[in-house]
Amino acid sequence: MKVYLQTLGCKLNESELEAWARAFVARGDELVDDPRLAETIVLNTCTVTAQAARKSRNVTRQLARAGDQAQIILTGCYATMSPAQARALPNVTLVVPNASKDALVELARERAGDFPYATPFAAHDANKLGGLRTRAFVKIQDGCNMACTYCIIPLARGRARSRPQAEIVDEIKRLANAGYQEVILTGVQISDYRLEERENGKGRLRGLCDLTRAILRETDLPRLRLTSIAPWDLDAELLDLFSDARLCRHLHLSLQSGSSSVLRRMRRPYSAEQFADAAAEARAKIRDVALTTDVIVGFPGEADVEFQDSLDFVERMNFARVHVFPYSAREGTVAAQLPLSVDDAIKAARHQAMQRVADASLRRFTENFVGRTLNVLYEENTAGGAEWTGYSDNYIRVVTPSRENLSNRLAPTRLTDITADGARGELV
Repeated sequence: MKVYLQTLGCKLNESELEAWARAFVARGDELVDDPRLAETIVLNTCTVTAQAARKSRNVTRQLARAGDQAQIILTGCYATMSPAQARALPNVTLVVPNASKDALVELARERAGDFPYATPFAAHDANKLGGLRTRAFVKIQDGCNMACTYCIIPLARGRARSRPQAEIVDEIKRLANAGYQEVILTGVQISDYRLEERENGKGRLRGLCDLTRAILRETDLPRLRLTSIAPWDLDAELLDLFSDARLCRHLHLSLQSGSSSVLRRMRRPYSAEQFADAAAEARAKIRDVALTTDVIVGFPGEADVEFQDSLDFVERMNFARVHVFPYSAREGTVAAQLPLSVDDAIKAARHQAMQRVADASLRRFTENFVGRTLNVLYEENTAGGAEWTGYSDNYIRVVTPSRENLSNRLAPTRLTDITADGARGELV
């Protein structure tokens, strides 16, 4: 079966897509990079904002036009929250809710009338996975027990649940053996990774720190990257693990607002000052760490002074990257019922102002490394084969001129100057 895979939204969606890709290949199916060649199209959708839901619908229609002979399988948060709408889209033959994602490959092959399941990934020829990325996303947990007033994710993905530690470590061993240079641990909030397992006849609660330590101890993976750490879960024990150079110096701490009063209305369990303390502790423990974050502008009731507080706070924090989102009301959330909605024109102006601060923060962070040498994992060939792009361990996007094949190669690279989205470099 020829399968085309596409995802929208978060890194968790990307990790699921990569897991399906490996599973399809392991079962003898062929991945294609053009929907016009596909017999089955799988789209992992998003609905975190109204714009994301609209994009999920539009992309489905585009895929139906491109692959007009293919069946389309929709999954993800939009498909879960709006299944009737999803089923009504052209060429959609199957809607797989988030709760059934683990069975998606089997459901897709059953729908295609193809039942024989071939050798498992562990025994499969790694060379057949050559078209996949050099960094692999591995999901360690899903769902969320938080009650943030703006967020639809707990409704779309359910309660928090974690995968067994041994299962995750075994998957990463297979990925390292297949040639992947970096694994990114993903989840709705990976610091919520908690699982009670039996050890010597007794129950033991394992957390993210235990999992990270086990991966570093039991695998020879060159690089491991963490994502989506809750500010209140950032503890000294976890930060101490960054003494291992294989653990990437990058933490994504979701802020949402730099105004403490807005954070209270969002039901975030910290103040701006507490967030700043957590960031300071991370910077004290991890030299040259990249701190990235998310910020929402235009939350209901956000007064001018609150937005200014948020803007000033983000500027003061000197983040490596800031993902800025205008608030989008989602049906079923508490915030959708809150009064004092912010006018769209004001929201757009605030988005632009916050984005300017985000862009300046990115430039300042990157400038600190001009003239220095960092290890870069190269992924993509650009500029007609004349350049390669990749990321340093502290999440600087580097563009380097080279006619060599740098794909999936970790190479020392001296940063020469900054670009709009990172830096230019030269191989050392």
